[in-house]
Amino acid sequence: MLARMTARSAVRAPRVAATPIAVRFYSDQNSFNKKEKAHEDQYARKHEQEQLEKLRKQIADKQAELEKLQKEHDEINKKN
Repeated sequence: MLARMTARSAVRAPRVAATPIAVRFYSDQNSFNKKEKAHEDQYARKHEQEQLEKLRKQIADKQAELEKLQKEHDEINKKN
């Protein structure tokens, strides 16, 4: 009987408490909160635009590098 109880308790996984998540609530009553949220939204949009521009530049650089390597490859194939 003790063996059965031990086997059952070994099968059960311990419960893990949910990890806390930071959530920000904005009150419609306070104009300061609206202004703060607007500033945060503006910052987020600006940051996303900067990231997109950075990625576009990286894509353009890689395409230029690919074209250069393709030309070198074509020249080597013509020689052979």
